[in-house]
Amino acid sequence: MSGKSRLARQRRHRRVRKKVKGTSERPRLNVFRSLKHIYAQIIDDGQGHTLVSASTLDPELRERIQGLSKTEQAKLVGQVLAQRALARGVRQVVFDRGGYLYHGRVKALADGSREGGLEF
Repeated sequence: MSGKSRLARQRRHRRVRKKVKGTSERPRLNVFRSLKHIYAQIIDDGQGHTLVSASTLDPELRERIQGLSKTEQAKLVGQVLAQRALARGVRQVVFDRGGYLYHGRVKALADGSREGGLEF
């Protein structure tokens, strides 16, 4: 990612984070997208703790994502994240797209987590 586009994403992220806060009742679902992988965490900003996380690097997901496109991998990460969140008793979240456009892999992760049972 070039310097200008990275700075633009960081500016967008700061702008989004002014409004999006995760609470104990409704934690924040944060997305980070690199060129090869996608990472998602559910965070309680009140306590500053990550409650649940999933990524394409998880050993549990490594075999399942073999041969899938990056968009399909993101959808699978969203579904696994939703399963883990429901196991921890988290049902409702606020979505933090991390300054990325709600498009492609970010949208696929959101759709996958909705299919898995998360509400936002």
